[in-house]
Amino acid sequence: MNKQIGTIKRWRVQIFAITWLAYAAFYFTRKAFSVAKLGIADDPAFHLDKMAMANLDAIYLAAYAVGQFTWGMLADRFGPRVVVLGGLLISAAAALVMGSFATLPIFATCMLVQGLAQSTGWSGLCKNIGSFFAAEQRGRVLGLWSSCYAFGGLVASPFAGWWAYTVIGSWHAAFVSSAAVVGLVAVLFFFLQRDKPQDVGLPAVDPEPEPSAAHAAAHGRLSVWAPLREILRNRTVLTLGFAYFLLKPARYAILLWGPVIVYEQMPSVGKVGAAIVPTAFELAGLLGPIMIGLASDKLFGARRMPACVLSLLALTLALALFMGALHTGSVALVVVLLFVMGLTLYGPDSMISGAAAIDFGTARAGATAAGFVNGCGSVGAILGGLLPGYFDTVTVFLVFAGCALFSALVLIPHWNSRPVGLKPHCAFVPNRPLSIKPLRG
Repeated sequence: MNKQIGTIKRWRVQIFAITWLAYAAFYFTRKAFSVAKLGIADDPAFHLDKMAMANLDAIYLAAYAVGQFTWGMLADRFGPRVVVLGGLLISAAAALVMGSFATLPIFATCMLVQGLAQSTGWSGLCKNIGSFFAAEQRGRVLGLWSSCYAFGGLVASPFAGWWAYTVIGSWHAAFVSSAAVVGLVAVLFFFLQRDKPQDVGLPAVDPEPEPSAAHAAAHGRLSVWAPLREILRNRTVLTLGFAYFLLKPARYAILLWGPVIVYEQMPSVGKVGAAIVPTAFELAGLLGPIMIGLASDKLFGARRMPACVLSLLALTLALALFMGALHTGSVALVVVLLFVMGLTLYGPDSMISGAAAIDFGTARAGATAAGFVNGCGSVGAILGGLLPGYFDTVTVFLVFAGCALFSALVLIPHWNSRPVGLKPHCAFVPNRPLSIKPLRG
């Protein structure tokens, strides 16, 4: 038993680390275009105006949304290993093509491919983590794990900007350098990742599905659509999807347009500075998921909604004040407000699309639930990519503030909802097939 405990601990650490690294890596190819926009705007050989850039972002985000709904079901059916590894390799290839060939048709095609490839990550990797950690741990574990995408966004933009505008002196390098990072991580993922404890000779950490489903799965007859039908009957998951639809536009507007917004309003910071200032948003995103995960597990007894609602109310205020801060010309004030926005947005973002989706989707349809919720958010994210290219920034951020407020309101009726199988005010669920105490921290 002691040997088995040591083995599961080692695999938990390994799976946590490689899945964290894999999703962080996706952000290198995701952020490459936002950094390249600064150079493309001044490139006489390949000039795109803001509307054209916004349309390319919309192509990417539409493909990303379609992929979220699709890949979650396929990850439940075939496992995260096949789906996510393919996504990493295709994402790297698409970025390499964009860095090598500067034509609008190639960019449009690659943004479509990039969206589909990038969307393999979230649902599959959330399922991967959920397979190794039980429900009573997932709030804090997925909260800590969700720092991966804040870290990816934090590091990816300065990395691509440094290669593009300092080392090479060309926006093409933003794509090529990012593709190299993702390709390397794909190799590590191939060697270090496994789908579930059973793949390494360990028992499952969650109860097995009911016999009929298990029997059907064992004989290959479990329909790929069965988890989706289950999710569409789940009112809590549907509410999470709607709330995430309202929340996602603000994050993607800052993610895709942050450097451009800062440079337009504060040109004195320069292009490299404009790529660096929005990283305050991602820096806070490292802390937000961790804090909200701990709060949901420790303060609210595995209830996910109270911490989300409180954070969203604070986000509403920060979004409403953001443009006023930009107009002051104070870099320090803008950085502080971006930090507050990141802290209050990334927390509920990770909780709604991660721990809550996995909890209420259950073990059998966890990836489908995460994919469905993130897919709904990705539909909203299309607005985050489009609106800054078509409307003035003040109007855009006021709309985002209203969406954050409404997102909080739709979650309030589910204030006391808990993961399936957890009793009220219970921090530990007995009778797990694997009799190992939860990891602390």
